[in-house]
Amino acid sequence: MKVIATGVRIGIDDWLDLETLARACSVKVEYVRTLIDEGLLEPPPQAPALHFGSTELARVRRILRLQHDFDANLQSIGVMLDLIDEVERLHAQLRRAGLGD
Repeated sequence: MKVIATGVRIGIDDWLDLETLARACSVKVEYVRTLIDEGLLEPPPQAPALHFGSTELARVRRILRLQHDFDANLQSIGVMLDLIDEVERLHAQLRRAGLGD
C-alpha cells in the first residue's frame, strides 16, 4: 500500500475557505461547522467570511489530537483548550520577564 502525503502552505496573507480547511485536517465540512457552532473555532476578524488562517488550522488539528488522545467530547475539549491557552500565556509572560526557559 502506498501512502501519499499532501500539505497545505499558508502564507501570511493567505486564507483557507471552509472546504479547504476541512480537507487539510482530513475531516468533513460538517465537523468544522460543529466546531464553529460550539465556539471552539472562529474565523479571525480580518479574514473574509468563513475563511481561516494557520492559527485556526493548528487549532483544529489540536482539537483532533485531544479527541483522539483523551476520547473527549467537545465540551471537555473547550475546557482543555482554555487551560492550554492559559498555560501558553503564562509561559510567554515568564519568558518576557526573563524567568522562562
